[in-house]
Amino acid sequence: MPGNPDYQFYDNKLGVTADELQTLYGFTRWGRSRSLDDIERMIAGTSLCFSARFIETGRMVAFCRILTDFVFRASLWDIMVHPDHQGKGLGTSLLRYALDHPAVRSIPLVITYTSELAPFLSQLGFSHQEGTLMLLRVPIEYS
Repeated sequence: MPGNPDYQFYDNKLGVTADELQTLYGFTRWGRSRSLDDIERMIAGTSLCFSARFIETGRMVAFCRILTDFVFRASLWDIMVHPDHQGKGLGTSLLRYALDHPAVRSIPLVITYTSELAPFLSQLGFSHQEGTLMLLRVPIEYS
C-alpha cells in the first residue's frame, strides 16, 4: 500500500463512480466532454481501475486505469489528480501502486499515450519509443 497517510488507495472498480470521475475529467483538457453514460461504460470495459481518496473528506481525488490481457501487454490511461492534490506525490504513489499491483507487475510491456505527462512518467521508467501506429476512426479530444 502506498505510504501517503492522507490518502486511501483502491484497486477496485467498485470504489469508482461515474459522477466522481466526471468531476476529475472536468479538470483535464482532454476529458471534459465525457458523459456519465460513456464513463459508466468505460468503467465496465476497463480491466483495472486504481483510485485514491482523500481521507479527510472521503472524496476520490486521483485515478488511473489499465487495459490488459494480464500476460503480454497493458496500456495505462486517464491518469488524473485533482488540482488541489497535485504536487504532493499522490500521482507517483498511485502509479506505483498500479504498476506494482500483483496483476500488473509481471506484464513485460506497459504503454501509455500522453505528451503532457512525459517528464513525470519518465521518472517511473517510461520512455518514448518510435514505431507506434494508430487507427483514428473519429477525432479525439486530445493530441
